[in-house]
Amino acid sequence: MNLNEEVEILKGVPIFAKIEPAKLKLIAFTGERMTFNAGQELFHQGDQGDAMYVILGGIADVLIDNDKGGQIAVAEMKKNNFVGEMAILGDVPRTATIKAREALTTLRISKDMFYRLVAEVPQMAVEVMRELAHRLEDTNKKLREATAKRAA
Repeated sequence: MNLNEEVEILKGVPIFAKIEPAKLKLIAFTGERMTFNAGQELFHQGDQGDAMYVILGGIADVLIDNDKGGQIAVAEMKKNNFVGEMAILGDVPRTATIKAREALTTLRISKDMFYRLVAEVPQMAVEVMRELAHRLEDTNKKLREATAKRAA
């Protein structure tokens, strides 16, 4: 995948949609392209977060550790989705494990670059908040459904 192809993909990612092409090229150029095989982890729940990842191709599962030593799949991430932003925004350990379900290509964006972009493009912060709000609502919906099943 070349730089221009990555810029085109980044245009489709909601948090980058309002960023001018020159800055998208900078993101694509400074970001680290990483590939993961099926079953490989991008990061593990509890790890320190130093970057976020934009999925350029493939599918990954979002897994949460349960109290029995296993993991529960809570979401699926695919092309144009991003993961890892919560740990760098909140300076907290990773809240989930991200594991490639199939061959996965990502663009790793360092914490420093992410903060620089948010400072230069405030609309990006709004888009991140919007995505976090959607994810929270989805989590709440799943929690309500699980609680209703237990009560029944």
